[in-house]
Amino acid sequence: MKILVTGVAGFIGSHLTESFLDMGYEVTGIDNISSFYSKEQKLLNLRTLRDKGLKFIETDLSQILQPLPKDFDYVFHLAAQPGLDQGCMFDDYIRNNIIATENLVSLAKSFPTLKLFVNISTSSVYGLNATQSEESIVRPISWYGITKSAAEQLVLSAHTSGYFKACSLRLYSVYGPRERPDKLYSKLIHCGLNDLEFTLFKGSLEHRRSFSYIDDIVRGIAAVQGKEERVSGQIINIGSKDSYTTMEGIAIIEQLIKKRIKLREVPERPGDQKQTAAVIDKATSLLGFVPEIPLSEGLHRQLLWTSKNLRDITWKY
Repeated sequence: MKILVTGVAGFIGSHLTESFLDMGYEVTGIDNISSFYSKEQKLLNLRTLRDKGLKFIETDLSQILQPLPKDFDYVFHLAAQPGLDQGCMFDDYIRNNIIATENLVSLAKSFPTLKLFVNISTSSVYGLNATQSEESIVRPISWYGITKSAAEQLVLSAHTSGYFKACSLRLYSVYGPRERPDKLYSKLIHCGLNDLEFTLFKGSLEHRRSFSYIDDIVRGIAAVQGKEERVSGQIINIGSKDSYTTMEGIAIIEQLIKKRIKLREVPERPGDQKQTAAVIDKATSLLGFVPEIPLSEGLHRQLLWTSKNLRDITWKY
């Protein structure tokens, strides 16, 4: 089995790739190693993957692509400009989420053995309250959600036009080992272990999320293999059915590290979702997807990984 993974050095991409390599698949990975967050963490991820046989190509999908192999069975497209970073301009999201996706789609049209193009999308396309099924109208409110919605349509339009089979998976609040240093639980754990203040966006204590552990997410993504006819043309939510408030998440971290975390409130962040709750009936029906890892166990695993790798990561946020 030959697989192409974009965003291979990132959080979700590295875990998905490691899973494929452990299955004995031949994986080629693409990443531009951007400076959006700690390059050290990305290089740490890549070192693990290369030791397992990854073929890595450093390239920017938004630019003219260097020649790539064409005999892939699957494409898993995870590369993107993520999140709600106020230091990023709208052009960054257009370049990395729309132009990059269109370039990859154009390239994939020439892959003669391609069974399925899997686009990785996000619950952010739903807008302020992501509690709907896949048939609902999307109402993104952030640059991230808007451009990811556009990328999703670029991929599915290639499917509709008959170039290749494709599906799009909308993920919900993924957390776990290797998570970006700027994300909620990475920051909470780092601040707690180092007695630092955690900056809390105003009103976010009551925000509720379907926090989804990385191992569950990887199983859900990988489950599309061999189900091309079933999933082709589909949009599928992948995430945990259980949702927790930020306050509940903080309490779990404090219980794990056995101390209180200092909190400092900062102004509300524009574009932040108020509530997410993954509706995964379609994922269960089509893929047999059932999440298994509760938040307390997932955060325990993330704490162990962070404690081990604390000095190898630049914690700048």
